[in-house]
Amino acid sequence: MSATFDVPLVLGMMRLHEARDLQDPERLADWIEARLDQGLAWFDHADIYGDGQGEALFGAALRRRPGLAQRVRIVTKASIITPQRDTSGYAVKHYDASPAYLSAAIDAALARLGVERLDHFLLHRPDPLMDAEATGRALDDAVAAGKIAAAGVSNFLPEQWRRLQGAMHQTLAVHQLELSLGHSAPLFDGSYDALLRDGLTPLAWSPLGGGSVFEDRLGQVLTAEAEAHGCSPGALALAWLRRLPGRPVPVVGTLKPERLEALLQAPAPSLAAPPWYALLEAARCHRVA
Repeated sequence: MSATFDVPLVLGMMRLHEARDLQDPERLADWIEARLDQGLAWFDHADIYGDGQGEALFGAALRRRPGLAQRVRIVTKASIITPQRDTSGYAVKHYDASPAYLSAAIDAALARLGVERLDHFLLHRPDPLMDAEATGRALDDAVAAGKIAAAGVSNFLPEQWRRLQGAMHQTLAVHQLELSLGHSAPLFDGSYDALLRDGLTPLAWSPLGGGSVFEDRLGQVLTAEAEAHGCSPGALALAWLRRLPGRPVPVVGTLKPERLEALLQAPAPSLAAPPWYALLEAARCHRVA
């Protein structure tokens, strides 16, 4: 059975390979342990983050302090081939959801991270050339072999994940999608409702819009509301997300302890409907219909 996301946020490892102060395994192990002590046990990886360097650095820290491996929860993703990793000779960015590629990606992630099982393995982007039956069978086999606890998807449209789900015995557990005050389209095009209807746990990447939620009119309204709610603007932006049905779990990219501490502040009182809609209106620059 897969572990549940009983945390206020997931720690995104996209920039771990760029963090000079965390390159040493001992220092990274200290950082991981400090996050665990904050109640943050979930770490989000992908094979393209630093071309595997992020997973390798994280794995080196776990090997330096073996007790951590039993406490962390790992999400990782694969299916994107960057031009630098394309061995075809075309040097073209593309997607690969073939059983051979995914099986090799799972084994490589396990080796880099030094863990016995991945808690969640996601297809990073939908591949138009995907053979759903073959891909579904490969994911089922990975669960049966104990290599992954659960499979999921990222950046899929409803009919894309449903085609894959229809070819699987296991249930897709997670959908990681772009969702924030700055990108609320999934709330209005039916895709967010679809993932809830289909029982997928929503993980929200770029939950602060790459910093765009702090700019312009939205930034002004967010700052004023944050002061009224006794928390940081970032914490309120995450609380806006968590107010949704299904309580999407934000995947945050910062590695700085002080910023993480600020993001963990809970607004008081909790975000009611009128300020929630006021923030939405500021973000969209128009009222709801």
